[in-house]
Amino acid sequence: MKYMIILGDGMADEPLDELGGKTPLEYARTPALDELAGKSEIGLAHMIPKGMKPGSDTANLAVLGYNPREYYTGRSPLEALSIGVDMKAEDIALRTNLITVSDGEEPYEEKLILDHSSSEISTEDAAVLLDAVRSELEDDIYKFYVGTSYRHLLIWTGGSVVELTPPHDVLGQKVGDHLPTDKKLLEMQKKSYEILSKHPINLERKAKGLNPANSCWFWGAGTRPSLASFEEKNHKKGVMISAVDLLKGIAVGARMKNITVEGANGQLHTNYEGKAQAAVDALLKDGYDFAYIHVEAPDEMGHQGSIERKVQAIEYLDQRLIKNVIKAMDESGESYRLMVLPDHPTPIRVRTHTSDPVPYLLYDNQKQLRRIGAYNEREAQESGVTVENGYELIDHLFM
Repeated sequence: MKYMIILGDGMADEPLDELGGKTPLEYARTPALDELAGKSEIGLAHMIPKGMKPGSDTANLAVLGYNPREYYTGRSPLEALSIGVDMKAEDIALRTNLITVSDGEEPYEEKLILDHSSSEISTEDAAVLLDAVRSELEDDIYKFYVGTSYRHLLIWTGGSVVELTPPHDVLGQKVGDHLPTDKKLLEMQKKSYEILSKHPINLERKAKGLNPANSCWFWGAGTRPSLASFEEKNHKKGVMISAVDLLKGIAVGARMKNITVEGANGQLHTNYEGKAQAAVDALLKDGYDFAYIHVEAPDEMGHQGSIERKVQAIEYLDQRLIKNVIKAMDESGESYRLMVLPDHPTPIRVRTHTSDPVPYLLYDNQKQLRRIGAYNEREAQESGVTVENGYELIDHLFM
């Protein structure tokens, strides 16, 4: 038996007037999911434990079967694993976004947070900008590391876990309402604007109509993580296929194999077909039992507040990834079980994550599980099937 989880990050949403009272998942054309739904178990799962913040970190840990209350030590430490930073016990990791703030003459505190991803800046441009920051701000205590696109890392030796705000939670709000209370972090964040706002790359981006990556933003602080081996825990040899450092870091911590797919970038126009083929090859050619295929695009489109692009991301996931995976697995003659779900909702209305339960679909190519009309939030709610502890959902897959 082969096993897969296909995760559309942030795919769940709320009914929207613009879509005739449907959610993006209901509205999107998803023939592959529609076909599976008629033979699948569909229900709701609570992936975010009560009292914990709704993030892709806690949620994806739960999807993989790790109780966030037991294993979560912060988001950035997981990303540090992916980047290859060997954190010491006294180190604190902080996510360092390259964001866009308004660039008028107003003081830094009065600027508005416009874009958490700087128009989804390329890793190549971001690396040059981070080098400019590093040359002026780095020392023996604070070290910067390049990640992917707008997502980077600061290691603070001998630091403390400070409360910081994710920029995608406060889009359109004033910088000054959400600044670090730590004086050094505050100083570095303000100086980063002075360094980046006049950088040639940002001047060129503005000329092209792109948002400049004109400020660092620190958040997601945490300590060195320690995850149990996925294989020892579940008796399944697994691979991770994702473009983002968070998921790659979770895989490193869980001793799963990371598969890098050329052209996979965590954006709307990622290499869906390449991700599908990588999963199929891992399962059918390389002897792996389990593949986790993560697609970031629905979440990014939710943060952008774009209904059209979120619907498009879901349709791409269905027609360019799920369809290809199912076709290849069916042609192979292998027995397999497949789960499709988001980690958390990223509703267009709020443009950030919420803790609401998410719809899941569980398909087994060898048997009828439960007949449902379609896969979406409404059908999942009406199914009456609810998994209260999201980290136990993976046990349904491995039954």
